[in-house]
Amino acid sequence: MSTHAPRLAGQTVTDRLVESNRAYAAGFADPGMDARPVLQVAVVACMDARIDLHAALGLELGDCHTVRNAGGVVTDDTIRSLTISQRALGTRSVVLIHHTGCGLQTLTEDFRHELELEVGQRPAWAVEAFRDVEQDVRQSMQRVRTSPFLPHTDDVRGFVFDVTTGLLREIDPRA
Repeated sequence: MSTHAPRLAGQTVTDRLVESNRAYAAGFADPGMDARPVLQVAVVACMDARIDLHAALGLELGDCHTVRNAGGVVTDDTIRSLTISQRALGTRSVVLIHHTGCGLQTLTEDFRHELELEVGQRPAWAVEAFRDVEQDVRQSMQRVRTSPFLPHTDDVRGFVFDVTTGLLREIDPRA
């Protein structure tokens, strides 16, 4: 549940965000940080709004790079971001976080076909839907570990975040 002020008549959500930014900027002080994450870690996680990654992992501003997408799936674009993170900005570890009750578990690749019928063009991207969250974490770990673009693949670990308890459960990549 949001703790923010209710929306005013005629105000869009984006208007509210811009207004909140003005209040934030009024008290903002440049933290003087570099773009390189202090902990040299990149976290790939689902975009689910129930997951507050910084709070769940005890992270502070500047500690990590965060890559979020539907499902937390490692896609070509995720590899792109991780490659830049590692090669240009010094990260060495990768943490992958999927979660319980993920919306991608309710979709199939039919979603792409339905879009094609609706808009007249098939998306170039795959939905990357999955039924078994643990197996998808394993697949994502494997995609990171086997990417020729990533020089640091020795510290890649995958987890499932439980949205009801807040706990992480580590996934064995060999199971």
